[in-house]
Amino acid sequence: MNPEHFRSLILERLAALDADDEAGKQGQAIVKLDQTSVGRLSRMDALQHQAMAQATARRREVERMRLNAALDRIANDEFGYCTDCGEDIPVPRLEADPGIARCAECTRGA
Repeated sequence: MNPEHFRSLILERLAALDADDEAGKQGQAIVKLDQTSVGRLSRMDALQHQAMAQATARRREVERMRLNAALDRIANDEFGYCTDCGEDIPVPRLEADPGIARCAECTRGA
């Protein structure tokens, strides 16, 4: 397993999260509730859109924390090992999600 490959993969994903954050900032903005300019359903729709954008931003932040933790594991030569049992995490699983910290058995709770 090549840790530098996974480091670059993680950094690419972090950059994509940053780009998504920039793109989603407008949707998270405070909704103006001017009743003279928009109707009640339009305001409700805007509030719902804002809530969804904020939830998406929170999910991106969680993903960012997982990826940064994976970078820390790479720096400490702990990447690729399950944080629960210490067994190797298969490379295809890491390729699919380099932020993964647990093997499939520990994730399932076996």
